[in-house]
Amino acid sequence: MGLILIIDDDQQLSLSFTKILTQDGYETVAAYTGQEGITKAVTLCPDLVILDIRLPDMSGMEVFEKVHARLPKLPVIIITAFGTTETAIGAIKKGAYDYIYKPFDVPEMLQLIEKGLVAGRCMSSPVDVNPEADRLSGREALVGSSSQMLDVYKAIGRVSSTDATVLIRGESGTGKELAARAVYNHSLRAEKPFMVINCVAIPETLLESELFGYEKGSFTGAAHRRVGKIEQARGGTVFLDEIGDMPMGIQAKFLRLLQENSIERLGGKEPISVDVRIIAATNRDLEKAVGQGKFREDLYYRLQVVTITMPPLRERKGDSVTLAEYLLARLSSEMSMANPGISPGAVKKVERYDWPGNIRELGNVLKKALIFNRGAPVQPEEITISDLESRNRIEGVAPTAETCVKQWVRNCLRSEKGDKIFDSCLDHVASLLIQEALDITQGNRSRAAKLLGMSRPTFHSKIDKYGIRIGTSARE
Repeated sequence: MGLILIIDDDQQLSLSFTKILTQDGYETVAAYTGQEGITKAVTLCPDLVILDIRLPDMSGMEVFEKVHARLPKLPVIIITAFGTTETAIGAIKKGAYDYIYKPFDVPEMLQLIEKGLVAGRCMSSPVDVNPEADRLSGREALVGSSSQMLDVYKAIGRVSSTDATVLIRGESGTGKELAARAVYNHSLRAEKPFMVINCVAIPETLLESELFGYEKGSFTGAAHRRVGKIEQARGGTVFLDEIGDMPMGIQAKFLRLLQENSIERLGGKEPISVDVRIIAATNRDLEKAVGQGKFREDLYYRLQVVTITMPPLRERKGDSVTLAEYLLARLSSEMSMANPGISPGAVKKVERYDWPGNIRELGNVLKKALIFNRGAPVQPEEITISDLESRNRIEGVAPTAETCVKQWVRNCLRSEKGDKIFDSCLDHVASLLIQEALDITQGNRSRAAKLLGMSRPTFHSKIDKYGIRIGTSARE
């Protein structure tokens, strides 16, 4: 789940943090002075730091600056009081991930920690551009040697060393986020922040303040100034996923960012200069959206400085087997299982199918195959895609949910052995429900538990039972 370092001289608060975070599956370690915190940060290399701005031996800013100098991609969340807001904002400008006020709301803090961990993984986990996927199961990679993918690699290589705005287009599941991270990893800003904003996952009413921040008193409940993600990424890169779904009102403010390199906080009157690179992605037909008046034409042209198109898997058939072998290696490593490999019959089935859900769909099918695998190479019947489903999709007829469920049950009954098939199927459905709920809520466990009608303790026990890992590997 991740190691979190808590640097705070309030031992009672540290104990409370430890209790809350341990219940959520995190590992924690505490430091009660600034120097102890610096030492533990450097020696333990945690996944995230929670840092109080006031410490007995030195200021939290001094601690942050020394830790950030050694570990620039380590996300640090500052704990501050209302009277030290400007100090916390100063830390943000120097590279801290975010800040939160005392006394803090526990769900809000947990959500901030989850976002910080995701940001840390995005910044510190390189994405390999690796056509042959030669045994790099431990790292994420853009895989494939088709002519379409070779064009993608060339485009990434050419644009990475510039500050040009990049628009990544492609269907859902084609790997747009991986391409964005590859551009970032190979750019001159690779040591600076990488902020990911999903324009669909954040409610429209909150998206503007999330991007641009707000001033005290700008709306009901705005009791203090808040710095937005664009300011937080100063000197770094902002990745806007699903930009085709950005509300029209926010598009105008975003256009100003691209034109003038400046923003205004919500309720603010003075422009704020920012130095960020923008990478955007969408699976929408932007030309159609412009024609319908749902996307600004001037913003469309501003975004199209450089366009990278991620090809769907059906157009790069020669890559499907290489991808399957790579994904099996990665997934088996993530689930601490032996990699069984894939049989020739299963390879043929992978090659024949069009994979309308692209790499994400292929990964999900292989993950299910691994869960029920008995140690032998993955067999054709374990690639659970019905001929009816495949034919319907090719002909443009969507199969009903009932048809898909019935076919899945039949496949399980044919492939499963033993007297525990009923429990095995129920466990698999429960695991998929939890994973889908986490995917819908962007990994927010509180919201996922509420969506499924579970208590948090029950939800966490299910996560442990099914060995579900919460991270970015299954995302684009």
